Amino acid sequence: MTIEPTQLETQGKRAFAEKKFGEAAELFRQAAKGYTLASSGASAAEMMNNVSVALLQAGKVEESLEAVLGTEKIFEEAKDIKRQAMALGNTAAALEALHRTDEAIALYERSAELFGQAGEGDLRAMVMKSAAA
Repeated sequence: MTIEPTQLETQGKRAFAEKKFGEAAELFRQAAKGYTLASSGASAAEMMNNVSVALLQAGKVEESLEAVLGTEKIFEEAKDIKRQAMALGNTAAALEALHRTDEAIALYERSAELFGQAGEGDLRAMVMKSAAA
């Protein structure tokens, strides 16, 4: 029996909510593979962003960065500005955790700019706060 990517995604979100970050990352990674096989690149990229956030929470910073790299390009190609901005913000958070501050600030600023374009004022403000910190 194969598990649908949407089920894996739901299980991953549940594990994340229970602070089981390693388990969540693995479930999101499996969901990403499923979405890739289903030719749903944007959904796969979103799952890799979830993998990145879960790994960051688990303290696996290098892996977190690896998981998210390149996903913003998939959203850019899909003309999904909001998810592109989120991907840039997630990349910035991983870079920040790696003490690559200058790179992180540049991506936070780009993320905030895109959130502004997408009409996401609250998210833009949150990103600007991260950049300032």
